[in-house]
Amino acid sequence: MTETLSPALPNDIEASIERVLKAAGDRGVTLATAESCTGGLIASVLTDVEGRSHVFERGYVVYTDDAKADELAVPLRLIEQNGAVSEPVARAMAEGALRSSGAGVAIAVTGFAGPAGPDDEPGLVHFALAAAEAPTVHEEHHFGDRGRGPVRLECLRTAMRMLERAVTNR
Repeated sequence: MTETLSPALPNDIEASIERVLKAAGDRGVTLATAESCTGGLIASVLTDVEGRSHVFERGYVVYTDDAKADELAVPLRLIEQNGAVSEPVARAMAEGALRSSGAGVAIAVTGFAGPAGPDDEPGLVHFALAAAEAPTVHEEHHFGDRGRGPVRLECLRTAMRMLERAVTNR
């Protein structure tokens, strides 16, 4: 159970966090995060379970295009060509986090948690998961215009599902 955020998290997300951390610990896999629209929420829950946070290597909160480029070596040209909220950028974020952190698995998320620009879709989120010696996995979700909090919770739910699948299959 998460120590700080437990009252705010749905039970299924809490259970998923526990499973991810246990499986990663049992298999000696370390985790990294690269987060934009979730602003560090995934990293926060992965370090909030007493006795389990040792599997967390590090997290990157890369909200701006420059941060993505500086911290994760995402080419600015890739962002300009595809937009920050896109499959290629999510993949580059996950691969950059994996490469720079030395973790065994890295999850990345980039999207519009709240109201976006005039041509942007609220609730559009791209996830990517990179793991050592495995192809990078991508998922695109359309959570809708539900507000920042509900979209971030859905992002957390999706990220935990992807992480669980990755660490239990190692």
